[in-house]
Amino acid sequence: MITYDLTLRIEYEFSPPAGAGRQHLRILPAILPLQQEVRNLELTITPDPAERSEFVDFFGTRVIEISQPAGLNSMSFMLRTKVDRRAVHIGADVSARLTHLYDEVAAYRGLDAGAPHHFLVSSPRITADSAIADFARDATSKAVTAHAAVFSLGRAIHDLVAFDPSATEVDTPPEVAFAQRRGVCQDFAQIMICGLRSIGIPSAYVSGYLRTVPPAGQERLVGADAMHAWVQAWTGLESGWLEYDPTNACLAGDGHLRIGFGRDYGDVAPVTGMLRLGGGQVGRHSVDLVPVNLAK
Repeated sequence: MITYDLTLRIEYEFSPPAGAGRQHLRILPAILPLQQEVRNLELTITPDPAERSEFVDFFGTRVIEISQPAGLNSMSFMLRTKVDRRAVHIGADVSARLTHLYDEVAAYRGLDAGAPHHFLVSSPRITADSAIADFARDATSKAVTAHAAVFSLGRAIHDLVAFDPSATEVDTPPEVAFAQRRGVCQDFAQIMICGLRSIGIPSAYVSGYLRTVPPAGQERLVGADAMHAWVQAWTGLESGWLEYDPTNACLAGDGHLRIGFGRDYGDVAPVTGMLRLGGGQVGRHSVDLVPVNLAK
C-alpha cells in the first residue's frame, strides 16, 4: 500500500466580473473498498458558495454541487487529502475470447453502473470513426482474448500518438487527435475507447490523478503531477473490468488514483455547469501527488 498526500488547486479569474452560476465538481478521490481509501479530506472553495451540497451520480462518482452569486472576480478550489492506494494484481488471462465477448455482454443481466451495455455504443464525445476502427482491427488482428486486444491496442496507440499538451483542446474529438497523431491523456483514452468499442469491447473513460515519477537523479517538480485519464475495458463475465493507461502503455496501478468513470470525458469532467460571463476567463490548475511512505 502507498499513502499519498494529494493537493489540487483550480483557479479562475474573470474580467469583467462573472454573473451568478452553478457548478458540479468531480475532483474527490473515489472510495474503493480494499483498493483506495480517503482520509482527512478538506475542500476549500473561495469565495464561499451561496449553496453547497454533495451527491453521488449514476456511475458512482462523488459530486460537489455549488452555486455562486454574481460579481465574482475570481473563484478557486483547494483540495487536500490523504489517499491510501493498493495495487490490484492481474493474474492469468481468463478474459473472454473476442469471438465470444458479444454473447457474454448479452448474458449480463442488469443495467447497473458497471453494466457493459452502457459502454459499447457511441457516446456524446466518442462517436464511431472508420479510421480509428481500421487501426484497431489491424492492431488487434492477432489477439485471441479481450485482455490481449486491450494490451495490443493500447501499445499501438502509445507508439503512434505523441504526447503534446499544445496539440488539442478539451473539446477536441478523438478522430481529430488521431488524425494529427498528437494529444494529451484525454485524447489517448478517447481514441482507445473508440477503437475498443469498434471491435466489440465495452470501454469506459476513467478520470483520476497520476503520480509523476521524475527521471533518475532529478528532483520531483511541485505541480508536475496532473489530472489524468485512462481506460476501463470490460473483458468478460469472469474477468470483468481491466484498467489500462494508453498514455503510458501500462496497466493502471498504485500510482493511479481514481476519481470516477463514465462514457467519455463529459461524464467525469472536473468542473461543469453554468456561469454567466460578459468577457474573458483565465483558468489554471496544478496537482501535487506525493507518496509519504516511500523513500524520496
